[in-house]
Order: sequence, then C-alpha cells, then structure tokens
Amino acid sequence: MAATVGRGTLTADEARITGWLAEQKDHMLRLLEEVVNIDSGSYDKAGVDAVGERFVRFFESEGLLVDIERHETYGDAIHVRLDDAPTNEKPILLMGHRDTVFPKGEAQRRPFRIVDGRAYGPGVGDMKGGLVLNAFVLAAFKRHGGNPAPLAGLITSDEEIASPACRTVIERVARDARCVLNSEPGRPSGNVVTGRKGGVFMRMEVRGKAAHSGGNFEQGISAIGEIAHKIVALHALTDLARGITVNVGLVSGGQSVNTTAPLAEGRIDLRYVKPGDRAYALGAITSIVDTATVPGTTATLEILGEFLPLTKPTGSEELFATYVEAAATAGLKVAGEFSGGCADSGFTTSVGCPTICATGPVGGNAHTPEEFMEVETLVPRAQAMALAIMRLPATG
Repeated sequence: MAATVGRGTLTADEARITGWLAEQKDHMLRLLEEVVNIDSGSYDKAGVDAVGERFVRFFESEGLLVDIERHETYGDAIHVRLDDAPTNEKPILLMGHRDTVFPKGEAQRRPFRIVDGRAYGPGVGDMKGGLVLNAFVLAAFKRHGGNPAPLAGLITSDEEIASPACRTVIERVARDARCVLNSEPGRPSGNVVTGRKGGVFMRMEVRGKAAHSGGNFEQGISAIGEIAHKIVALHALTDLARGITVNVGLVSGGQSVNTTAPLAEGRIDLRYVKPGDRAYALGAITSIVDTATVPGTTATLEILGEFLPLTKPTGSEELFATYVEAAATAGLKVAGEFSGGCADSGFTTSVGCPTICATGPVGGNAHTPEEFMEVETLVPRAQAMALAIMRLPATG
C-alpha cells in the first residue's frame, strides 16, 4: 500500500518510518529542550558527558545498543547501533557533536525557548538539534526496520576545538562505514553542505629583550615591533581566488608601556580549499615566522588544532543524488553548498568515506546569542534522512 508525504509517493516501509517521525515533533522538542539546557562547552567534560548521558537514556529506552568510549580529559565518545546481529556489511553512520562554544552558566542565562517558529538557546542549532534528529531516525529504524544496511550513530564531544580526542575515533569509524550523514545545521537556504575548507589554528610566539624605554631604549629588542612585521606579511598570504585566507585574530604582548616588549604572541587562523594547499600555506607561514625583521628577535610556531577539508570521495555524488531525491519526496528543495567553516565531516572524507554534511534541521547565527533552529524543519529533515537511508542500494 502506497502513501504520501510532502510531494512524493511512499512504499509501505517508507510510510511507516516517515509516519512515525511525523508524530514525534513534540517529543523531539522536549528532548532538545533538555539537552540545550545543559551547559556543554568543549572543555566542560562533566557538562558534555551530562548531555551524552541524556542521549544514552533515550537510546536505551528505544532498545538501541550503546557503547561508551571513555576519555579522561574531554567528553566520552558515544557509539550507537540497532542490534548485535552479525554482519560483514559496512554501516551507514549518523554523526554529530554535542559540545558548544559557550561558557558555563550560558544555559541558565538564556535557556531554550521558541519564539515565532524559531528555537533558541546555546547549541540549539550547532548542533544539538541535529543530534535529536539523528536519535529519532535511529529510533524509527529500530522500531520499524527498513534500513538496507546496518545503521549506526556516533556522538562526539570536542568538535568546536578541532576534535583533539575524537578525531582518531571519527577516522577509525569512518574507515569502516559505508557513508556518513553529519547533522550539522542545514544552511539558512535549506541546503546541505558538500564541500568545506580545511583549517589550521596556530600560536606564534615572538621573543625580544626587555629594556627601559626611556633610560636605555637602545638595549631593548621589541617583540611587538617584530610581530607587527610578521602580521602584515602573514595577511599578505591571503589569496581569495585560490580560497586561502590567513588571519591573525588574537594578539598579546609586552610588559609595560615603558618597557620594550620582551614577548608577543599571535593566534593564526589558516583556511584552504584544496588539500595540497595546506603544505604550501604552512610552508609560507613557517618562513615568515622563522625570518626576523627586527634583529635579535626569535619566534616559534605551534599548531594547536586543525580540520581537514570536506572533499568528494568516490560515491559522494551518488549519495548526494539519493539525498536530494529523498528530500524532494519529503517536500524539501535541497541543493549542495560550499562552506568556509570547518567540521568533523572533513575527517570522514579524508579516509575516503562518502559524506554529506549539514543534514540537520535548518539553523543559523551559530556561536552567537542569536543562534536559532527553524522548528518546522525538524521533522521534514528527519524524514528526508530516513528516506535517503532507505533508498540507498542494498550494496555499494
């Protein structure tokens, strides 16, 4: 028996899944409210794990199987699967992170609320809304079946700081996955993301020599003077046509206004599109850091974290086409979009796993007090994901 949702005709299996999801909006919003109202800044292990524990309770209540991969410093990684049935098939992986950029106390200062069809609160779009979507899609398949391959979930804990703990977990799981749907927020246009820049985040330290700036100025060597030269040179590396940007976004240094600065520090953000441009840009940055303009200064460069670009491994076009068709059936018009922002999806494509990013509910203004999620996109985007999963070929 066929049924319809959005603008498409469904099989009986598709109708059961999408019909159940259509009934879950209030339940989805209640779970979202709970997790948004828990502080989970990347360095707040207790808070990040508290959000994880709430999702674990949901999974267990739905009969899903959960494995926790512990970490001493950052939040634990959470693995989810439908059952223990033995199989040699690679799973379809639903992925997302539960950490946010916000400080402790932010959830109390501005808790979850819905105003004019938009949900607000710290991390509501980036990306607790996407995690709720993933959780209910997994629950739908556990209840009703219909997935053409094993289905798994991964909730990570430290994406906002470039995944220092979870990168190796993500890469390991992606190597064994058939494809990845990463539920970062859908673009304000309604699109998903099919390409992202890579990013490298660095600390540059410049050392000079302190001296009294009035009594014996000539004996001093200004680290601030040197870092000023380096900043100008670093910014000159930006090549917008090539997709390379270099930004020194934080600068500090000096001892007092009447002392030549013995130390200065700058934080550097590098973004690039093509994987090969990483080596080129890092080589140019290193050369600038190593070359002194002010005699007597020295400098060092340290990589603090990085993301790899989201590229298109073999199979990505077919995955994307399947998702677009499924979204149309759910009544959504979706295209692919490029983003200068980074995400964990770059790690999954770096190991050759076909990936679509931003399959979560539509949102915007991430990392700001105005961050939002469009409430009415929560169910249709969940239905689109479920239909895409069901319409993937049984093998391949």
